[in-house]
Amino acid sequence: MSVYSSVKVRQIVRSLVGHYGEIAWWPGNTDVVMIGAILTQQTRWENVERGLYELKRRGLNTMHSLSSAKKADIEDAIRCTGFFRIKAERLQSLAAHVMESYGSVEQMCPIPTEILRTGLLSVKGIGEETADSILCFGFLRTSFVIDAYTERIVRCAGVKEKRKELKPLFESILPGDQKVYRQTHAHMVEYAKEYCGKKRCSECILVNLNG
Repeated sequence: MSVYSSVKVRQIVRSLVGHYGEIAWWPGNTDVVMIGAILTQQTRWENVERGLYELKRRGLNTMHSLSSAKKADIEDAIRCTGFFRIKAERLQSLAAHVMESYGSVEQMCPIPTEILRTGLLSVKGIGEETADSILCFGFLRTSFVIDAYTERIVRCAGVKEKRKELKPLFESILPGDQKVYRQTHAHMVEYAKEYCGKKRCSECILVNLNG
């Protein structure tokens, strides 16, 4: 990774802290975060919240309950999130992985981050973004999430590294503070939704950063 890109990422992070300050983002216990990380694939967060509500209402909001639930019941609860059959299958695959490999979510907590990450990536339908979301927001690990929003922002700011190089790039410049990891990702998502999604490019504070 280049010195130029490291400088740019530092500037982006600093600028977004100044723009947003501290924001509350992705609340919930570990089970809920794990479920939400699947449901949020290819849909809006408003739909995820509806799906999470329905799962809770039906007592299907834990890895334990999902592992023994009927697939049709899960599908019905998360229909509002789109691709509900695929997501129901992924939820049950994740739940099976948790229960068979660890016995419970609680027993995952002492496991080293890289071992957890490798296990999550072995589950069908869980890629790096979803795995890192679970680790960062569910288990409070310093595993930075790279999503399409983050990639779009850094590209506009002039960072040329390939997507697979962005995670180590961010992790090389962020302090080893898990809260900073969560806040930085939250800032990226909120900024992209506010500016990139609405094509407010002329107002962007990141495109012409000095340095």
